Amino acid sequence: MELVSQHVKKIMEECKVRARDEGLKFDDETLEYIVTNRDMIELSPKVMIPTLYDYWVHDVRVLSGKGMYEAYPSNPFETVINTRPAISFYNDNNPDWLNVMIFYHVLGHIDFFQNNLFFANTWDIDLAGQALADKRLIAQLRSEKGPRWVDYIIEFSRGMDNLVGYYRELDTTLRSQTQYIPKLSRQDYYFDIFLQKIKHVSHNTYLKEIERFNACRENMPQFFEPVLSQYPEFEQMYKKARKDREKPVWDIMEYIMRYSPFLRAQENQWMKSVIQIVRNTSLFFQPQIRTKIMNEGWASYWHEYLFMKDERICGHETDYAKVNATVTALPKVGLNPYALGLRLFEHIEDMQNRGCYSFEYFCLQDEINRQHFDKGKKNGHDFIFKVRENMNDFTFINRFVDQEFLDHYKLFVTGKRLNRERMTWQYYIKSKKANDYKNMVINTLYHPPVIHVDEEKTKDGVLYLVHEFEDKPLKTDYIENTMIGIEFLWGGPVYLETSEPEGTEQVKPPLSRFPDPSATAGAPAKSVRIKWKRVCYVMDKRKLNKREAA
Repeated sequence: MELVSQHVKKIMEECKVRARDEGLKFDDETLEYIVTNRDMIELSPKVMIPTLYDYWVHDVRVLSGKGMYEAYPSNPFETVINTRPAISFYNDNNPDWLNVMIFYHVLGHIDFFQNNLFFANTWDIDLAGQALADKRLIAQLRSEKGPRWVDYIIEFSRGMDNLVGYYRELDTTLRSQTQYIPKLSRQDYYFDIFLQKIKHVSHNTYLKEIERFNACRENMPQFFEPVLSQYPEFEQMYKKARKDREKPVWDIMEYIMRYSPFLRAQENQWMKSVIQIVRNTSLFFQPQIRTKIMNEGWASYWHEYLFMKDERICGHETDYAKVNATVTALPKVGLNPYALGLRLFEHIEDMQNRGCYSFEYFCLQDEINRQHFDKGKKNGHDFIFKVRENMNDFTFINRFVDQEFLDHYKLFVTGKRLNRERMTWQYYIKSKKANDYKNMVINTLYHPPVIHVDEEKTKDGVLYLVHEFEDKPLKTDYIENTMIGIEFLWGGPVYLETSEPEGTEQVKPPLSRFPDPSATAGAPAKSVRIKWKRVCYVMDKRKLNKREAA
């Protein structure tokens, strides 16, 4: 692995100038390296961070990658990582014209890393430097404590590193930048929680209280005098609510590091450092996995937009078309994040140029009028920069995938069924509705389970975890190994409350004007609904038991 030549670096700097002229924003300093396929295979398990700490699973994945390469040789064009400065890697056999295209793609990624708000907690961190310090610390601990025990702690920590409180950390970062830290005021609690959610007062009573509040705006004690006389419990409930809101909420890894009886022992203090390294690394990569479609779509949009205007494409149009098609082809079955993100950004730009994100367009019911609607705003290019800044994959898909998008690109949801005569799988068009396609894409997005510590039930040496059920059960194959690691780090029994299917029940679907033609004539239509029950997994002395939740 070595830095690119001065000739290639000059090409990159020229691409930076043109990218900035079109509105992209990124730091001046970047590092570009030439790597071989062997380097790519060895760096991939470390998420392309050369200084990331060593771990035995990385070696296994390197051996697996070498075997895969021998069977299916492939040459990735580039990889870029979100560091300060941004580091990118390029295959050693890329010609100059291809590097121009790839540089535009990389600059799109760097612009996304450094301007999307979901990456705000990474903006002030040099991951390459921090990872090097972490690697040295872990190497020192291996020499002192033994590699076996250090690897145990890494493995146990990585078993739950998808449960880190990413959104809470992001919220804290953004609030610290704006200096906005909201507190629960007495009047907010009274109107928003006490009257509505606790007392459930009538609509008229609520409006009368608002009128009285407006009349006493300059004298708050006068407003609360009748409140305290009518509801003597109000003040105590307000203090408790404010205390609960201001109380820090720990994710599982934080809670274990802070309150684990096992880790409090002097001889086990070093384990906290390893757990913290794994947690910080996970937090750094959380935004990247939550913006995969947007990030790749944004980079693909800019490599196409900028390279098509670049005179260096002359003579290589066919080569470019072939390479670009392999990256951004839109499959009929399956998902390509590059293709979906690119097409959606182009769709958003076109819709905004025509003024379609307006109430007037929304009220149109006629498809022909919608197709010819054009208010000529022509600000779609500026609009997609705002989309790039403020959204992640979920909000991006949920907000902008509409019926016009599906109809324009002829997209649909596929189903899979078994042909019993030929004993083969058949794919068929299941739906062409935007909501169905949107839900299909959303179901493929990264969404780790929400599990928190129940502090009221965590007592007498027991750690009690609660899974907030979202109609998706936990993968039972991973429960035992993960809970063994948590039990070791906690130093006592671990309880996990979750939901599992108990059976099914038939429910009568709502009446429809368009009955299912496949239903048997005269037979009442029925659908099946899963019944769920709460269960509790108990890990005690490395033995797992399951029982009904209390």
